[in-house]
Amino acid sequence: METLEEVEICFPHINTSCRSTRRPHMETTFIYCVLSCIIVLTVILNLLVIISISHFRQLHTTTNLLLLSLAVADFLVGLLEMPGHLHNQGCWTLGDPMCVVYCFLSFLVISVSVGSMVLISIDRYIAICSPMFYTTRVTLNRVKLCVCLCWIFSFVHSSWILRDFFIQPQKYYPCYGNCEVPFNVAEGIVDLVVTLIAPILIIAILYLRVFVVAVSQARAMRSHVTVLTTERSQTVKARKSEMKAARTLGIVIVVFLICSCPYYCFAVGAESQLEASLAVIELWLLYLNSTFNPVIYVFFYPWFRKSIKHIFTLQILQPGSRGVSVM
Repeated sequence: METLEEVEICFPHINTSCRSTRRPHMETTFIYCVLSCIIVLTVILNLLVIISISHFRQLHTTTNLLLLSLAVADFLVGLLEMPGHLHNQGCWTLGDPMCVVYCFLSFLVISVSVGSMVLISIDRYIAICSPMFYTTRVTLNRVKLCVCLCWIFSFVHSSWILRDFFIQPQKYYPCYGNCEVPFNVAEGIVDLVVTLIAPILIIAILYLRVFVVAVSQARAMRSHVTVLTTERSQTVKARKSEMKAARTLGIVIVVFLICSCPYYCFAVGAESQLEASLAVIELWLLYLNSTFNPVIYVFFYPWFRKSIKHIFTLQILQPGSRGVSVM
């Protein structure tokens, strides 16, 4: 009687080798094709976001700069993390140095994504709740500084979590051919607080305040709609644009929370009681957040759709294309 799964040794000539579980050929091929399509989609869409914001001068705004940082992190997830995990499948064959780099990049890009989400929430909070002071408080130079600090903090945080793993990675492997990030209780709690609990609290508080202010502004605009002058009409239109941007970025953040919470609950809470297949699903759910972000932009940002049209029709190669209006 044939079994649905066959257990094989990753390195038959090594006694301490890990075991690899392979599924039936048809199932493996289908899953591999689906995940490969997701990887390609993630890389292409985030690359389009990076090119769009970097190329067109009209998109060089403070909010888009934060989106650019998020897109770079998502692009690295699709370019490095997803293929590495797809190649792994229980047997790491690229050696210890590449395993250390892979684990470090995994922590780095996730931390940057979380930090970018927090910065986006702060940006929307100031834009909606203090619109009179937005242009003076939120400048391009300050946002660039915040983005740099976000990447530096993520680098330091990832280095601290993996400080012992950098020195002796073999010490933490349960078997030869394994490539998993080691966790002790203290490091797990710190990582959980820094990359999940604290950001969720900050984002929730800021967006709750944004929601309250947005509702009050919407009521005020409806009550004064009959006495609006042209100048005030433009102000109302600007406020509507700000609230629409806040709603779109709010969707991005909600999707992030839905994708990340299961992974962190598994990683810290009940690692030894859940099956390996469930762990893989939760990790890919975390990775899928990098695919969902640019998809949300396609549906909610007209400027992104116009930018894609300019890119695919090669109009960005024409002289003066950087100044083209895409808003």
